[in-house]
Amino acid sequence: MSPTTLPAAGPEHGHVTFLGAGPGDPGLLTLRAVEALASADVLVAEHEVLDVVRVHARSGVAVVNTEPGSSADPVPGTGTPQLTVVDGSSATAGVPAVRDAAHLVMEAARGGRRVVRAVSGDPGLDAYAAEEMLACARAGVPFEVVPGVAAAVGVPAYAGVPLRDAQGADVRFVDARTASDRCWTEVGASDGTVVVSATLDSVAAAAGELVAAGRKPDTPMTVTVAGTTTRQRTWTATLGTIAQTLKQAKVLPSPEGGRPVIAVVGERSAAAQRDQLSWFENKPLFGWRVLVPRTKEQAASLSDQLRSYGAVPHEVPTIAVEPPRTPQQMERAVKGLVTGRYEWIAFTSVNAVKAVREKFEEYGLDARAFAGIKVAAVGEQTAKALIAFGVKPDLVPSGEQSAAGLLEDWPPYDPVFDPIDRVFLPRADIATETLVAGLIELGWEVDDVTAYRTVRASPPPAETREAIKGGGFDAVLFTSSSTVRNLVGIAGKPHNVTVIACIGPATAKTAEEHGLRVDVMAPEPSVHKLAEALADFGLKRRAAAVEAGDPVTRPSERRPGARRRRTTT
Repeated sequence: MSPTTLPAAGPEHGHVTFLGAGPGDPGLLTLRAVEALASADVLVAEHEVLDVVRVHARSGVAVVNTEPGSSADPVPGTGTPQLTVVDGSSATAGVPAVRDAAHLVMEAARGGRRVVRAVSGDPGLDAYAAEEMLACARAGVPFEVVPGVAAAVGVPAYAGVPLRDAQGADVRFVDARTASDRCWTEVGASDGTVVVSATLDSVAAAAGELVAAGRKPDTPMTVTVAGTTTRQRTWTATLGTIAQTLKQAKVLPSPEGGRPVIAVVGERSAAAQRDQLSWFENKPLFGWRVLVPRTKEQAASLSDQLRSYGAVPHEVPTIAVEPPRTPQQMERAVKGLVTGRYEWIAFTSVNAVKAVREKFEEYGLDARAFAGIKVAAVGEQTAKALIAFGVKPDLVPSGEQSAAGLLEDWPPYDPVFDPIDRVFLPRADIATETLVAGLIELGWEVDDVTAYRTVRASPPPAETREAIKGGGFDAVLFTSSSTVRNLVGIAGKPHNVTVIACIGPATAKTAEEHGLRVDVMAPEPSVHKLAEALADFGLKRRAAAVEAGDPVTRPSERRPGARRRRTTT
């Protein structure tokens, strides 16, 4: 446990943690921040960071969104009302109708509750956090501060703009919204690096202030919007040309001119250095919206991998899992598992593990029922689901993660060493016969049991369907022929600018039969190899654009009338 962890909150005053949520990338939360969020009773968060921090809060935590006018919807997945300030004369869920967060924090801390007050960036640089801390001190409410990555430091790092080098130049930080004439004069007279916090529509004026204070108009300048997120975009210019640069990029004028930006001014932000150091925006799939036709549970590790390439995964379930129409076969097999009928049980999917686990729980059984039985898993994800159940599989394919790969490593039946010759195979109603036939050929008897049924999922929201058909997605990953058929059936055919990536020849053939052009094929039937292949495609596409002197764009930006789309982190 962290040495900063405080004892339990007092029964009267509670305890408050002022927490820096960083500049936007959820991965920049500190370990101490995650620890504090997990023990919070109440979460008071700025609207901009609510999604970043709420994922680490425990189930049932009360959430106070400090954005005035937000709706009092339940917190997803908890059934708890979202505590909000509606207006100056009403309140929801017992929170007083006060506009300032200090009163919200005080009210939430009453009754001995632990409160986490999350702010963007770092609390030490937040304009109002100090006032809230003083309010706690005056009220006798114990508090602690968990620093976060400040936007003025984190954003330049993600933009590939170093603030200092071996010469150790001075670094000044300026908030253009509150800077005085004296402040501009001081930084204008300096030859060090200046980091300016501003907005899109005020950054050119800030550049003008620096020039008026003595900085040369040809001083290099970079401006980054939505830093550390997959919406990040950086422009390189000079103090004298930044206004024209933003205008030519069609960024201004814009109704989003109030969006925060971080500008870095000085020789250390020269374009030549940024070209070499821009690691984040140069990721192979940076900003790509990638459609993953799987459930969130199935797509978890795949989506994480896509994010590591800079992509924004969007999961759309194409199948729904339902119990078998006649459960008696499954019930007999589970009873046989307990009474010693089987030598092996083979799991060919995460859903099969879930189906058996649910049946175990129905009978009051747990992982101990697998004692003396050998367990096989078709691949890593299925193995992880088993381990989460408390069962370590005895066999996972050393090569291809498929039924064929499992058969490659499966031992033949030996009457001398195998007291029982029977295998329990719980699986979907539409599974292929490859594994059954292979096991029989190896001398095993197989109880092929329908553990669950797969049916076509409900159509996704209208916005998602429109994005699929209109070219709003940059790529789609098809992991089976059924995902092709089902996605087209429930949402329509992807636009021809969308990159189509398929896990293997059979899936590619189905895609082509539906009129889709297959751009990417996995070198082997693995979802992670498929993601790697898409990243390699994106990398080559980016390199070709750079070599030709063309701007690097996403596939969705090629469609007629395409406009830059705001995406989530």
